[in-house]
Amino acid sequence: MALGRRRDRHVDYWPGFVDALSTLLLAIMFLLSVFVLAQFFLSQEITSRDEVLDRLNNQINELTQLLALERTNNQDVEDQLASLQASLAASEAEQSRLQQLLSSGSGQGAAAEARISSLTGDLENERQVSQRALSQVELLNQQISALRQQIAALESALEASEAKDRESNVKIADLGRRLNVALAQRVQELNRYRSDFFGRLREILSDRENIRIVGDRFVFQSEVLFATGATEINPAGQDEMRKLASAILELQQEIPPEINWVLRVDGHTDNVPLSGTGRFRDNWELSAARAIAVVRYLVENGVPTERLVAAGFGQYQPLDPADTPEARNRNRRIELKLTER
Repeated sequence: MALGRRRDRHVDYWPGFVDALSTLLLAIMFLLSVFVLAQFFLSQEITSRDEVLDRLNNQINELTQLLALERTNNQDVEDQLASLQASLAASEAEQSRLQQLLSSGSGQGAAAEARISSLTGDLENERQVSQRALSQVELLNQQISALRQQIAALESALEASEAKDRESNVKIADLGRRLNVALAQRVQELNRYRSDFFGRLREILSDRENIRIVGDRFVFQSEVLFATGATEINPAGQDEMRKLASAILELQQEIPPEINWVLRVDGHTDNVPLSGTGRFRDNWELSAARAIAVVRYLVENGVPTERLVAAGFGQYQPLDPADTPEARNRNRRIELKLTER
């Protein structure tokens, strides 16, 4: 009756714990989904920003080259204008000199007038050329101003893109930190859940010296289940395995379906070599056969096959590395570990 009360109290506590764990796992899965989506979109945005930056840098280089070329052309035109202005000044000086000659000597008037007419025509041509040069200079100045405005706009766009990149990096870092916190909380919850699971098994299978919890594993000494060198589970071991199967089936109803869990059965032996006349070549094969025998017996007692995994480790994962009879007894064991796939 006391045992029944203990189980009733545990049943009252366990569903609430499982509901809380289910809610926590759903929240964690939601956070993971949000983080993956955010990282995907941020990566796409950063990639597009990098492409835009590359195009902007190429345009800036082209505009810079074009600006340098226009400045060179502008300098050439200004040099040409200065030359034309010098020629114009010389022509005006010559015109003044001829007019003075005309006023001082009537005999030379006709020749001076002809010379003046010629120089006037040349002067008008020079003025037209100078006017065209000034127009070209004005056009070049307008083009240079437009190029400067384009460069300023490109620099503003570049600065805005860099600011967005910095903001995206900050968001990614914050999401990574939150994900690490969520994962740490999930690990703590899973460890506590595994501890409760093995605590339930201890209550069901009784507190025997040859059945114990070591770390995150439930350990059966091989002598509980098998005779020396054998892989058939003895009657006492079958009783223990039936209790274990019943416990697994009971707990399976309480574990949320979204948790993809398995019970791994690990076979271990001591380091004493097998005789050459047995069925197995070495301890590795013996440990694997024993693990498979336990798995098959649990399946025969109703445990789903997809929830079980068998593994053989031979003598290569000892609990006690000492080469003594006591150490070898400890190393001959079957371990059960609850884990996620």
